[in-house]
Amino acid sequence: MKIVMLGAPGAGKGTQAKKISEKYGIPHISTGDIFRANIKENTELGQKAKTYMDKGLLVPDELVVDLVVDRLAQDDAKKGYVLDGFPRTIPQAEALTDALAKIGEKMDYAINVEVPDENIVRRMSGRRACVACGGTYHIKYNPTKVEGKCDACGGDLILRDDDKPETVKQRLEVYHTQTQPLIDYYEKEGIMREVDGTVDLEDVFNAIIEILE
Repeated sequence: MKIVMLGAPGAGKGTQAKKISEKYGIPHISTGDIFRANIKENTELGQKAKTYMDKGLLVPDELVVDLVVDRLAQDDAKKGYVLDGFPRTIPQAEALTDALAKIGEKMDYAINVEVPDENIVRRMSGRRACVACGGTYHIKYNPTKVEGKCDACGGDLILRDDDKPETVKQRLEVYHTQTQPLIDYYEKEGIMREVDGTVDLEDVFNAIIEILE
């Protein structure tokens, strides 16, 4: 079972990817994790990626695809995997399709967690992070016992720059420009499925399970 998760930042696709991974015993693979693992292990691909990242540059598509394909070849991914945050662009999607075709494989599903922009702005601007321990909360969905204070360590809570409405809107613009075409791409491939990401977390997950089973 090979799945690509799509959805805007803050739509909850990472949470759903983790739940799919746990239920089906397949790895949840994100490019961030792959980069960190390769850099930590000082692999050849990791060293190449690090040279770009150290300069504040984006890692080129070819290298990202090489890193992902290398990860997909590992034993734990034999039964399948959930890709989260990759591919982000059409060239990455095409490169992934080609790389899988070479080993006689293809993606089974692309699942888009659909949430309107205004919901995402509201959702993310309600997030709060602890400056001391990094714990995260939400003023509506996961409030702390004492307003503005972390339940775990009592540290002060802040609204991170990443979660400020103006930043979220910018990220959503980038997402729609880059990633929206992926939805069309996977629709043409015949594997695109969509779930309503505005409902309760468990309801979103149940909708995904219905698709997969």
